[in-house]
Amino acid sequence: MSMTRHTQLPRPNNADLTFIGRSIRHSLRDGEGLLMAILLPVFMMGLFVFVFGGAMNVAGRDGYVSYIVPGIIIMCAGFGASSTATLVAGDMKTGIIDRFRTMPIRGSAVLTGHVVASVLRNLVATAVVVLVGLLTGFRPSADVVGWLGALAIIATYILTITMLFAAIGLVAGSPEAANAYGFVLLFLPYLSSAFVPVETMPTWLQWVAENQPITPVIESIRALLGSGDVGWNVLIAILWCVGILVIAVIWSSLMFRRKSGRR
Repeated sequence: MSMTRHTQLPRPNNADLTFIGRSIRHSLRDGEGLLMAILLPVFMMGLFVFVFGGAMNVAGRDGYVSYIVPGIIIMCAGFGASSTATLVAGDMKTGIIDRFRTMPIRGSAVLTGHVVASVLRNLVATAVVVLVGLLTGFRPSADVVGWLGALAIIATYILTITMLFAAIGLVAGSPEAANAYGFVLLFLPYLSSAFVPVETMPTWLQWVAENQPITPVIESIRALLGSGDVGWNVLIAILWCVGILVIAVIWSSLMFRRKSGRR
C-alpha cells in the first residue's frame, strides 16, 4: 500500500494548482511589484486626466475620462503581463526547471502557474482602474450584460497578452532581455484609439491604428461600457485575441520543450 502511494503520479490538475499557488504567493510576497500594480493605474489616470485631459477636445474633461478608461485598462494589463516574461525567463535561467523536471509532474505546469497568477493580478489592476475612473468622473451607462461583455473581452485580452509574454520569456536568454523584448508590445496601445481618436492621426498612421489588434479591443470595451454601437468590433477583437492566443500557446509549448530539453 505504501509503495503504491509513493510511486503514484500526481494528477495534472494537482500540479497546475500547486504552481498557481506558488506564483500567487510570489506575487503577494513581492511588495514592490504589488504596490506598483495598484499605483500604476492611479498614476496613469491622474496623468491622462489632469495633465493631458485639458488639451484633449473629446467632449470635455469628463468625456475624456470615459474615453480613456478602456485604454488605461489595456495599458495596465500590458505592464502587468510583461512581468510574466521576466519571471518565466528567471525560472529558465536559475535552474529551478531542472529541479522540477526531476519530479513526477507535468513540466509545463510552471507556465500555467505564471499565466493564471498574472491574469488574476491584472483583473485586480483592472478593478483599480475602474475605481479610480469612477472617482475622477468616469460614468459608464452599461447594463449588466454590457459589464459582463466588457469583462469577457478584458479577460480574453489579458489571457492572450500574458500567454504571449510567457512565450517571450521562454525565448529570451535572460530576464533583462525578456523585459526589453516585451517593450515593443507595450508601445502598441499608443498606436491605437486608446488616447486620441484615430481620425486625428496622419493618414498613413490611421491605417495602422485601425488594423492593429488593440483598437477593436478598446472600441469594444468603450462601446459595451457606454452603451454605444458595438458593430463588428467585438467579433474582430475576439478573432484577433483567439488567433494570437493559439499562436502563443503553440509557440510557448514548442519553446518550453526545446529549452527545457537542453538541460
